[in-house]
Amino acid sequence: MSTATIYLEGLSLLGPGMSDWAEAVPRLLGQQPFQVDEVRLAAPSILPATERRRAGAAVKLSMAVGLAAVEDADADAAQLPNVFSSTGGDCENCHSLLEVLASSERMVSPTRFHNSVHNAPAGYWGIATKCTEASTSLCAYDATFGAGLLETVTQAHSAGKPCLLIAFDTAYPEPLYAQRPIPYPLGVGMVLSPEHSAVSKAALRLSFSDEPASRMDDAQLEALRQGIPSARSLPLLHLLASGQPGRVVIDYLDDCRLAIEVVE
Repeated sequence: MSTATIYLEGLSLLGPGMSDWAEAVPRLLGQQPFQVDEVRLAAPSILPATERRRAGAAVKLSMAVGLAAVEDADADAAQLPNVFSSTGGDCENCHSLLEVLASSERMVSPTRFHNSVHNAPAGYWGIATKCTEASTSLCAYDATFGAGLLETVTQAHSAGKPCLLIAFDTAYPEPLYAQRPIPYPLGVGMVLSPEHSAVSKAALRLSFSDEPASRMDDAQLEALRQGIPSARSLPLLHLLASGQPGRVVIDYLDDCRLAIEVVE
């Protein structure tokens, strides 16, 4: 890839101290103080009752940012190919399964087992939205957001239509937290189109770079960027919140990062 251009049509964010994009904008821009706060996740009413009862943090978070991005783009979720990118999926569910396997009972709940599959959130999404378009679920450790963004851009150009990116991470409890310290859940949703349209908010030009990743000026936001894989998106979100053209570099591989130029 030399340069790839994609058009942003819908955007959402949910994380500590930022319950939605509208609340996030002044905090990303330093117009209001940013303070880490509890992330409240609710099972979406769009899910059937049975699936709603079974939904864990990963499903609640991914559906919240996915639905918000689709609404922001005034799009039809059933018509959007989608990419779910997460470093660990449902971390709390993983912890619970390992707790059971370490006990004398070793009887795993069927619900916990089927929620342990990495593409479970994509499955719940399909059930809720009736979407039968192509769906990809991936993980890329700290490159979760960058890898998801590249995959979504590729899907959009391949399909010739808008695609939805849902990049999210949930938090591990101890003792897994000591090995993979993700402190808070955070999710980002983007509807990306290969063509400019009446709802396009900005054009994004992507290219590979060996420059260091952009950092956040605010110390707490920078701690989030470094601590949560999907929060590596924060420099890009900060630029989008400003409404100004510019360029940022986000983490991808150890020796290769993504440069993103935002054009109005």
